[in-house]
Amino acid sequence: MEIADEWVRFAGAALIDQDDVAVGAELALVARLFHWVMAAAMFVLLFTAFLPIVGIQFAWVKWHWIAGLVLTASIVFHIIHASFWLDFWSIWVGPKDIPEFKAEILRELGHDVPGPKPGKYPLGNRLYHLAIVVTGFLVVGTGMFMLVRVRTPLFARNPYLFSDSTWGWTYVGHGLAGVGLVGLVIAHVYFAVRPEKWWITKGMIFGWITRRQYLQYHEPSRWAVPGAGASASAAPPKPSERV
Repeated sequence: MEIADEWVRFAGAALIDQDDVAVGAELALVARLFHWVMAAAMFVLLFTAFLPIVGIQFAWVKWHWIAGLVLTASIVFHIIHASFWLDFWSIWVGPKDIPEFKAEILRELGHDVPGPKPGKYPLGNRLYHLAIVVTGFLVVGTGMFMLVRVRTPLFARNPYLFSDSTWGWTYVGHGLAGVGLVGLVIAHVYFAVRPEKWWITKGMIFGWITRRQYLQYHEPSRWAVPGAGASASAAPPKPSERV
């Protein structure tokens, strides 16, 4: 799951700024490592899946299933990490987000409305997360079953695990999920390089955003970062205070 939500997992208790420069609001190293490991696995999977289709032939199967195992392991790690160390429900969308959705649409259309700003995760990131969860689980689930048809050192090959029709639907589901992931990855990269979204990408790379960006794009009452309203002399965050 090229999960885009990870950029907002701040591990800082203070945002120390001088007008527009902030240090000390670190993006958790674990979250960033997960994001980039998952991204690398995703790109390897997509390239090894679709390059042979366009005529670029190479020994792709081995690299494909290895990347699939890396992706699966990263997802399992993320579920455990999010369940026990992070606010698991803060990334999901529901009826409570309808006012925020309306306000975001109006802002995108150029209206200055007083509607609620997002908390820890912008609404677009939460919707993207939902889409990537659905496609990711489908591609991983079908891929793990398809792995038994491949010769690997992990277990004996067994192409007769399912009937022909079941294998057919398995391949159809895997292919549809793969095509869906192509679109989702393209959309993710597109928004990551847009000038008005570059501050988000920098946060994912360098691990922090400015206090001005925090106050401009997030609702402090919905995502409290201790020290965000403090003066420029605020102390650096303590590990025990990390969000």
